[in-house]
Amino acid sequence: MSERDSKDPVNNSRRNFLKQSIAIAGTVGGVAALGLSAPGFLRSAAWAAGSDAPEKAALKVGFIPLTDCASVVVAATQGFATKYGLSITPSKEASWAGVRDKLNTGELDASHVLYGMMYSAQLGVAGPQKNMAVLMGLNQNGQAITLSRQLKEAGVTNGDQLAVHIKKGGTPLTFAQTFPTGTHAMWLYYWLASHGINPMSDVKTITVPPPQMVANMRVGNMDGFCVGEPWGARAIFDKIGFTATTTQQIWADHPEKVLGCSREFVEQNPNTARALVMALLDASRFIEASDENKKATAKLIAGKAYVNAPVDVIEQRFLGHYEDGLGNKWDDKHAMAFCKDCNVNFPWLSDGMWFMTQFKRWGLIKEDPDYAAVAAQVNQTKVFSEAASALGLPVPPSQMRSSTLMDGKLWDGSNPAAYAQSFAIKA
Repeated sequence: MSERDSKDPVNNSRRNFLKQSIAIAGTVGGVAALGLSAPGFLRSAAWAAGSDAPEKAALKVGFIPLTDCASVVVAATQGFATKYGLSITPSKEASWAGVRDKLNTGELDASHVLYGMMYSAQLGVAGPQKNMAVLMGLNQNGQAITLSRQLKEAGVTNGDQLAVHIKKGGTPLTFAQTFPTGTHAMWLYYWLASHGINPMSDVKTITVPPPQMVANMRVGNMDGFCVGEPWGARAIFDKIGFTATTTQQIWADHPEKVLGCSREFVEQNPNTARALVMALLDASRFIEASDENKKATAKLIAGKAYVNAPVDVIEQRFLGHYEDGLGNKWDDKHAMAFCKDCNVNFPWLSDGMWFMTQFKRWGLIKEDPDYAAVAAQVNQTKVFSEAASALGLPVPPSQMRSSTLMDGKLWDGSNPAAYAQSFAIKA
């Protein structure tokens, strides 16, 4: 090992990751969990050569420094992309708006991206219209709503108490989300409204990039925020806030980040898109295979090149070990999931439709779109199904799923227009 490498925590974490990974690689779903230990599978991959070879082999894939970028980083740096004839350069981005713009111009081939942002681009909301493609879900769960230490000191530790506090009047509280149509905005708005707080009129909302949330709360720029891990845990670690709710308490096994690109990219590079999904699926299965794999992944992404946060802050909630900053601890069976089965990764049409119902609810779009048609255009179920089948993974028989959210409302995609209109609190 060179002196330079010995002082480089990113290189060291990657080296240790590989050592641990090769030692503990097992079998998941009948396929070797780590590509580097299975050269035979590499050679037998259905899309590795010939007419099915990737049209574009060298890809630049964006990510925002959040725990749920893990599968992108693992695929890019640990051999999973190479297995399918790809070379991925992971590109650390400063904001979701920057990701949107670079996907639009083609500077990024694909990205770890907010689910709702893909649909707002498709509809021309919060930016220029661009036909977009959701290749797969990257994860479910794993976000949180954080309230400030000052609110705690004022006796506010939950949503109901927050509603009482707000009704007293005074200077409106400020809440931050990461993009106006993104997942964090939708979770924040849903949670506030479920407690009788109208996010459009009772509070002020602002947009802040994920890595800047904790610093902004520290200086008093907001009273609460919704963001992905590890920044909720980091607020507790720094003693500036507490977790009021996790997003899986709002919607258990909710859709979160996706692998997104322009539809033009898929149309021009169908084999590449399929190979990219296979690489990310393999990386996701590896992460989920054991707690040891999760710990190794946490060490990898903690480096400055990726999330740039203490390993412990990332690892605990990654493993499902939660504390809220109020003295409560628990293990969460709905912690961030990357690939328990294809249900996590399948690009459900109903998930895409749900985000559009919330756009309508909050006045981000004025008319009901053709929910099912738009979702069928955006979510690339055919590409995903081909990739999953090549890996021997079962594909869900339906493109729709149903869920009951925190307020008891059932979402199954059967009547999205009526669902959007059914909420007592809306724009």
